[in-house]
Amino acid sequence: MNNKIRVLRAEQRWSQAELAARVGVSRNSINSIENGRFDPSLPLAFDIADAFGLTIEQIFIRGAGPVRTED
Repeated sequence: MNNKIRVLRAEQRWSQAELAARVGVSRNSINSIENGRFDPSLPLAFDIADAFGLTIEQIFIRGAGPVRTED
């Protein structure tokens, strides 16, 4: 599943550890989700969306791997 977590974290200036603390998981879990190695449970996806004030659909997109932006 693609996601925009890395981009959204950068916009908020949050580290992976800070987002992890906000949603109650490990930093490693956030890293795995960002890199497309792990799909979050539905409750975790809602918690992540709530942390950013967005909907799940605004963060997670069907497909393989994380969403990349050009520098």
